[in-house]
Amino acid sequence: MISTDICIIGAGPVGLFAVFEAGLLKMRCHLVDVLPQVGGQLSEIYPQKPIYDIPGYPSVKAQELVDNLMEQISPFKPGFTLGERVERIERQVDGSLLVITSDHTAILCKALVIAGGLGCFEPRKPEIEGLENFEGKGVNYWVKNPEKFRDQEIVIAGGGDSALDWTVFLSDVAAKTTLIHRGDTFRGAPDSAEKVFRLAEKGKIDLILQSNVLSLRGVDHLEELVVQGKDKISNTLNVDYFIPLFGLSPKLGPIADWGLNISRSAIEVDTLDYSTNVERIYAIGDINTYPGKLKLILTGFHEAAMMCQSAFKYVYPDQHLSFKYTTVNGVNAF
Repeated sequence: MISTDICIIGAGPVGLFAVFEAGLLKMRCHLVDVLPQVGGQLSEIYPQKPIYDIPGYPSVKAQELVDNLMEQISPFKPGFTLGERVERIERQVDGSLLVITSDHTAILCKALVIAGGLGCFEPRKPEIEGLENFEGKGVNYWVKNPEKFRDQEIVIAGGGDSALDWTVFLSDVAAKTTLIHRGDTFRGAPDSAEKVFRLAEKGKIDLILQSNVLSLRGVDHLEELVVQGKDKISNTLNVDYFIPLFGLSPKLGPIADWGLNISRSAIEVDTLDYSTNVERIYAIGDINTYPGKLKLILTGFHEAAMMCQSAFKYVYPDQHLSFKYTTVNGVNAF
């Protein structure tokens, strides 16, 4: 059995940063993730995607951010159980929690932190004729390796941040990049939308608004895409790869059965310390919800710091927590 101070479910960026904040307070962490590697969505779905809202980084690739976080927490020597899903938790007589995974790994902890993003993800698939026929044959629901699209003709569909960011990024990679959106305004960041409009004005991308993709065609691989505009006129585009980016559908899994207050597939927390309604269990990052919640990585970083200040009382019940700045004390490992 593994024994630790804090067990963190989810090894994404927020879970990793929680290790750092806990380490500053001399609390040991063990992380569990269903994915075979650390990094969460950043490593699994878009490792090469640029991220623009991390303080101190005008732009940082998702995997680079994960690598930097791993370097940052290395002095605290966290434990990892990867490729396993937490199935249940058992309350012990002293109030501590025993965490049991799908492979029967047992982790005893004094506090449990759920940092599992939005749970397990599946791409939202639009209703397009022939879509599933070309999965793996020209249809990709996320971009893992941008070089796959080097010198190819690609079509991206969507109006959110991912669609905008990948359109901008791949415009320098693909031979031809087309963005199709059913509306004439975007849900994504205004700055990203402005970049897309500028690229379209310069002729670096094709921007097709107020239109929907109707069907996909091809023999052994995707070859054509049929798009219909608001005027009901259809056009056929040549395409090597189609990337529909309509978001991801989260599934909470066993977490839904732990007695937590859940609203719209997210865990309700107290913003004082991001604790849940169940004692010793916290939720940070995209998995939680509260009035005014912003689903940003930097928001999760803040929540991780506040959570650790609160969890300290369970790990060291006889000690008084005194906040100290790293600029004064540095980073001292165990």
